[in-house]
Amino acid sequence: MSETIYPRSPRETMAGWTYLPRFIDKIRLHLAGKLPADYQPNFCKGFDGQWLEAAGVKAEELIEVVRRSVTDGEVCDWVLKNVKKPESVKAAHRDRLLNHPKKEDAESQARLKMRKEQAGLSHRDEIKTFVDFIDADEKRL
Repeated sequence: MSETIYPRSPRETMAGWTYLPRFIDKIRLHLAGKLPADYQPNFCKGFDGQWLEAAGVKAEELIEVVRRSVTDGEVCDWVLKNVKKPESVKAAHRDRLLNHPKKEDAESQARLKMRKEQAGLSHRDEIKTFVDFIDADEKRL
């Protein structure tokens, strides 16, 4: 029986980008055939897709960078050299990620509530965002 290997927290940052370390971990797990089944439907979509969009990078391109790298430092160097976005773009991405869903987004609030119930976390009132949910579900919060 193998134990799930969780990617890093979505809160972690690399090269000024929140979420990038988690995405790199997910790519490495995918390439090794170890990305858990429940992570696969949203691979390169959802928060992964939001990072790709904000950074202006194609999924295939980043996957190939990670495939060719041995260390996170190599990926970080590539991002610093090739992803030229102002701090305002990085800050907007960080805010969107860390504060999703907004209180007025009833549909996403309902989805978060459903996900908490499915995971047996509905009693956890401190889980107010999907990032909180991910960290709680992966036993970090």
